[in-house]
Amino acid sequence: MIATLQGTVTAKGEDFMIVETGGIGFRVHVPTSLSAQWGTLGRQVELFTHLHLRENLVSLYGFETQEALGFFELLLGVSGIGPKVALAILSAGRVDALRTAIASGDTDYLILMPGIGKKTAQRIILDLRGKIEEEELVPALPLSPVDEDVIAALTSMGYSHSEAREALASLPEEEITLEERLVQAIRYFGGH
Repeated sequence: MIATLQGTVTAKGEDFMIVETGGIGFRVHVPTSLSAQWGTLGRQVELFTHLHLRENLVSLYGFETQEALGFFELLLGVSGIGPKVALAILSAGRVDALRTAIASGDTDYLILMPGIGKKTAQRIILDLRGKIEEEELVPALPLSPVDEDVIAALTSMGYSHSEAREALASLPEEEITLEERLVQAIRYFGGH
């Protein structure tokens, strides 16, 4: 089983990257947001992976975090959801928003995901509601408008939402301008 993959991005598509390591190029299916952020040719990446075996096909799926991989594997446990639909769901929605929708029984949010109808949304909620740990459902504290702008700027620069939140958490509580907060957040990544 391939649990993680480290290497260099040598090619990419909308929902996959070719990651070369040790002279072997692995085609890894990834959420579209990850392909857009990490798909720069020559970039060094580390992915948490799921190897999916079928009779006539072997596919590798990769994610930025262990949390995203775990949620992908939870989705695969739902009857009628295969890896392509699970990947499409993770491409269209953030893990925390999906968890909240499942916990609150929000079928309206889930049917916005590609390949999900009302019955499948209900099945996801029924199957996964009890499997999601309570502490994972604690919503993040609301952000100030300035902090929301900092996160939006950082994610537009290619940082993940979780990386942006981590940088934001490292900033002092004092009131400073948006530009100063953004500069300090970028410095956080430079020192990391």
